[in-house]
Amino acid sequence: MCTVCGCGAGERVIGRAKGGARRSVAPTTGWKPATAPTANAHDHAHPHAPASDHAGHLHFGNGPAHAHAPGLSQGEMVRIEQDILGKNDRFADANRRWLAGRGIFALNLVSSPGSGKTTLLCKTIEELSSRVQVAVIEGDQQTEFDAERIRATGAPALQINTGKGCHLDAAMVGQALQRLAPVDDSLLLIENVGNLVCPSAFDLGEAHKVVILSVTEGEDKPLKYPDMFAAADVMLLNKTDLLPYLRFDADKAVEFALRVNPRLKVFRVSASTGDGFADWLAWIEAGLAASAGARAVGQEEGAVVTGD
Repeated sequence: MCTVCGCGAGERVIGRAKGGARRSVAPTTGWKPATAPTANAHDHAHPHAPASDHAGHLHFGNGPAHAHAPGLSQGEMVRIEQDILGKNDRFADANRRWLAGRGIFALNLVSSPGSGKTTLLCKTIEELSSRVQVAVIEGDQQTEFDAERIRATGAPALQINTGKGCHLDAAMVGQALQRLAPVDDSLLLIENVGNLVCPSAFDLGEAHKVVILSVTEGEDKPLKYPDMFAAADVMLLNKTDLLPYLRFDADKAVEFALRVNPRLKVFRVSASTGDGFADWLAWIEAGLAASAGARAVGQEEGAVVTGD
């Protein structure tokens, strides 16, 4: 995991922003099933045989760090994670203040590769283009393909290439905000690197994490990758137009997601047909109104304090 191995410190490139004429605190939480303490969780660095819960199953997630790295004790891993996430959270807090001061509603979209994130973003931008200005930060290890697709909608987009890094972090997003300069009272969509593991731990300063699960994946994804679904506030079950052709139990997928995170808000959508988009867009518009309202209240309170 990146909070232990530090792979997010790899080579990164923050690209250009170009477009057409148009221009809550999100706490990081983790979900872990209850486990009894193990004899292998003590704090010193020598090899241990991994815990085996039953025949045919090796579990490397036992111990305080809930992860394994050769040559590192559980205590060392916890300290590294606290250091990395502590620094990231300070950048995230700065991003959140910057966004709140401008009334910008920011969403961090996370998923595995191939879930349809970029197509969903393009559809969302097209539906909202006459009502609100939208800007996009794109995250990928390499290429500018997704940013070019976003720019084709008329929205400004800035590409971040993370190199060997497998997620965006708050420092990257902070630099991107200065380059992209989204306008006040607008919508900022951050498309994270396709990965259901590491992005769950990194707060970017967004109002909400939105996890996308497509029906072409397994309905058990929320149980296999619970940290991501626990960290999200919204789940989009995407590509629902393909359900007649697949052996995918949509109700079971939602049940599993809510088992991990009972407060998760779920929308069933198709970016191809637009099915379910009315509710998704209404939720975004409510968030935009709340962000703009909070900025207006802050400005009024500031004026009272200064006597303006």
